[in-house]
Amino acid sequence: MPTATDRAMPIGSHGRGRGLATAIAALAALLIAAPPAHSSPAVSGDTETVAGWVSATGDNQGTPFAIVDKKAAVVHIFDADGKRRGSSPILLGLAKGDHSVPGIGERQMADIRDDERTTPAGRFVSEPGRNLSGEDIVWVDYDAAVSMHRIRATNKAERRLERLATPTPADNRISYGCINVPAAFYDAHVKPSFGTAKAVIYVLPETRPASTLFETSTAKSPALQAR
Repeated sequence: MPTATDRAMPIGSHGRGRGLATAIAALAALLIAAPPAHSSPAVSGDTETVAGWVSATGDNQGTPFAIVDKKAAVVHIFDADGKRRGSSPILLGLAKGDHSVPGIGERQMADIRDDERTTPAGRFVSEPGRNLSGEDIVWVDYDAAVSMHRIRATNKAERRLERLATPTPADNRISYGCINVPAAFYDAHVKPSFGTAKAVIYVLPETRPASTLFETSTAKSPALQAR
């Protein structure tokens, strides 16, 4: 989206009014021509509560952290001080549920049933890594083979990009459990914060209250406004 320049338009002593009118007209034309900005995904009450608890207790241990809101199919990225740096819609495991099937990380994908394709909830210490193709990813739960990575639209029938573009989270369930993030968002926010060192990722549950996983209080983060 076009942004305003820091340079002031010079206006001479003669024709000052005409110059100002020209400047206003040019600015109006720019605003009309600019595409509408995409609004940042909303922050849920559970996300506010968990973010406030993390900031108040220092549970992230001085590292950047992410909160994955499965109900909303959104990820929020925070810096080490608890300031929200960006949010994005995501794709999640096909099946609803907050646990991974034991041993699922050692099974072939073809052997995993649809009802086993869950994204587990909880507090995870993430690690940067690479998949079998050499692509950089962020491991969320290595043993369960759950990672956060760029969306791969290799299977056209799955319509992953189309699912991500819809305004509802109802169709954002398609993966085998991994958290699929738009490539541009991954490169701008995930990779810089989670791609070089360990960090913390909080995945909110969808079948029970968040307070059953996190010792949250009613405090809310004072810095949820994206910057």
